[in-house]
Amino acid sequence: MDGKIKYECAVRMWKHGSTGGWHFVSLPKPISKEIREHLKWQEEGWGRMKAIVQIGELKWETAIWFDTKKDTYILPIKAEIRKKGKLHVEEDMTLLLWV
Repeated sequence: MDGKIKYECAVRMWKHGSTGGWHFVSLPKPISKEIREHLKWQEEGWGRMKAIVQIGELKWETAIWFDTKKDTYILPIKAEIRKKGKLHVEEDMTLLLWV
């Protein structure tokens, strides 16, 4: 997959409140609005859009999902990525995103 448009933003990881909850970062609303306005046609089921993400030295192919309750795209951060990158909940980080 080749992402054509690059975004860079400051994000903070959070954990969903359910038991065994997933970890996510929420994209800033202005970036989400721009992506949604111009690239919504690329979305698959449930607002899923393929993406390439980089945090620190880690870069991987993944997907973002549009969360209608938060009115923004969210990016799940798998345990493997959290461990490799030593990423923690409520930690500020810089996210590079290609869609």
